[in-house]
Amino acid sequence: MANIKSAKKRIHIIARKTARNRRVKSQLKTVLKGFEAALATGDRDGAKEKSVLAEKKLMQAAAKGTIHKNAASRKTSRIAKRLNKAGQAAE
Repeated sequence: MANIKSAKKRIHIIARKTARNRRVKSQLKTVLKGFEAALATGDRDGAKEKSVLAEKKLMQAAAKGTIHKNAASRKTSRIAKRLNKAGQAAE
């Protein structure tokens, strides 16, 4: 346990940031699962809406430093690729 006042403060700050990061990552996983589910059922319009939401959430998480910006860009790219592939298969 920390004895110095600034170290005690840092422990509280880290706990707050950890809780926020967990919430954001959990939201991301939920949004991405929703996108996957929409693709699996063949709901192209629903998948498009979910992809827009997923991209927004990914970029927000990257902006706050919860995930790396390149990881967010990579996931966004993969979502777009899968959506386009599903659209071509439907045609």
